[in-house]
Amino acid sequence: MIIQIPVLFCALINDRICGDPKTSLHPVALIGRFIGWWGRPELYPPAFQRSAGILGWFITVFIFTITFALFQVLAPWYLYLLCAPFLLKICFAWRALEEHAADVMHALSGEERAQKASLLVSRDTSALNEEQTLSAAFESVAENLNDSIIAPLFWFLLLGLAGAAMYRAVNTMDAMLGYTDERRNLGWFAARMDDILSFIPARLCGFLLLIIYTLKGRLKPAWHTFIHDRKKRPGFNGGISISLIAGGEGVLFEKPGIYQIGERKTDLRQAAPSIIKTVRLTILLFCLLACIALVLLTGAPKMYGI
Repeated sequence: MIIQIPVLFCALINDRICGDPKTSLHPVALIGRFIGWWGRPELYPPAFQRSAGILGWFITVFIFTITFALFQVLAPWYLYLLCAPFLLKICFAWRALEEHAADVMHALSGEERAQKASLLVSRDTSALNEEQTLSAAFESVAENLNDSIIAPLFWFLLLGLAGAAMYRAVNTMDAMLGYTDERRNLGWFAARMDDILSFIPARLCGFLLLIIYTLKGRLKPAWHTFIHDRKKRPGFNGGISISLIAGGEGVLFEKPGIYQIGERKTDLRQAAPSIIKTVRLTILLFCLLACIALVLLTGAPKMYGI
């Protein structure tokens, strides 16, 4: 278990230096195309869509996870230590998330800004004003603090590379199929499983954000927004980090006609550097505390003579 620590930090360094390779051969892109192949509601009779979604979910998770699992079990420790950081990097996206948000910030026109934001969210960004477009981008940053970073790392620390790969496949299926439109029945199981696997990481993420905002002297507004606004966001996970960051940073996250989270005390362009700094501190704090826990758990049997 202790070998997870150098793997974790090497993967983080790899991400910060290299980011995500922009290629259609990226494993997550490949699994996305596979989901796109089977995840079309028109392929199935309405009565069979839920069953097809469950079957497709298990097949997709197996295909994406099996290589990671076999490597984890069969590789000698020195090969694992050498290659595991690159395999783990496939399963999370930190630098890429920041880069997408920066692209929206630095867009030269409203049309370009809306186009960049549409890569991060499912809503129609074409009719949004600048603040609403930035809201879409930084809502995605707040939500994906858990979904794209904390949660896959949590499952890596718990189950190794297989756990990180499993979560990445599950979250990708939810992102592609977990909607209330014509994909509702086909993506029902994917959405529920993503909720279940994200439940503990999302709350760990929220706890870490509370620590960060306590250190920043912003605990009271963060907690107030969390209590009053977290349930405005559909689902019982995403609203945690979004509401805490909205309150802690003093910004308004808005999906027009659907919800408003937080109170606008500063605009998102001014708050952007602080939001990114908070995300970075949360990730580093998670990794630090996780490594301390691993050391204590690994040392516990020796301490008690077990």
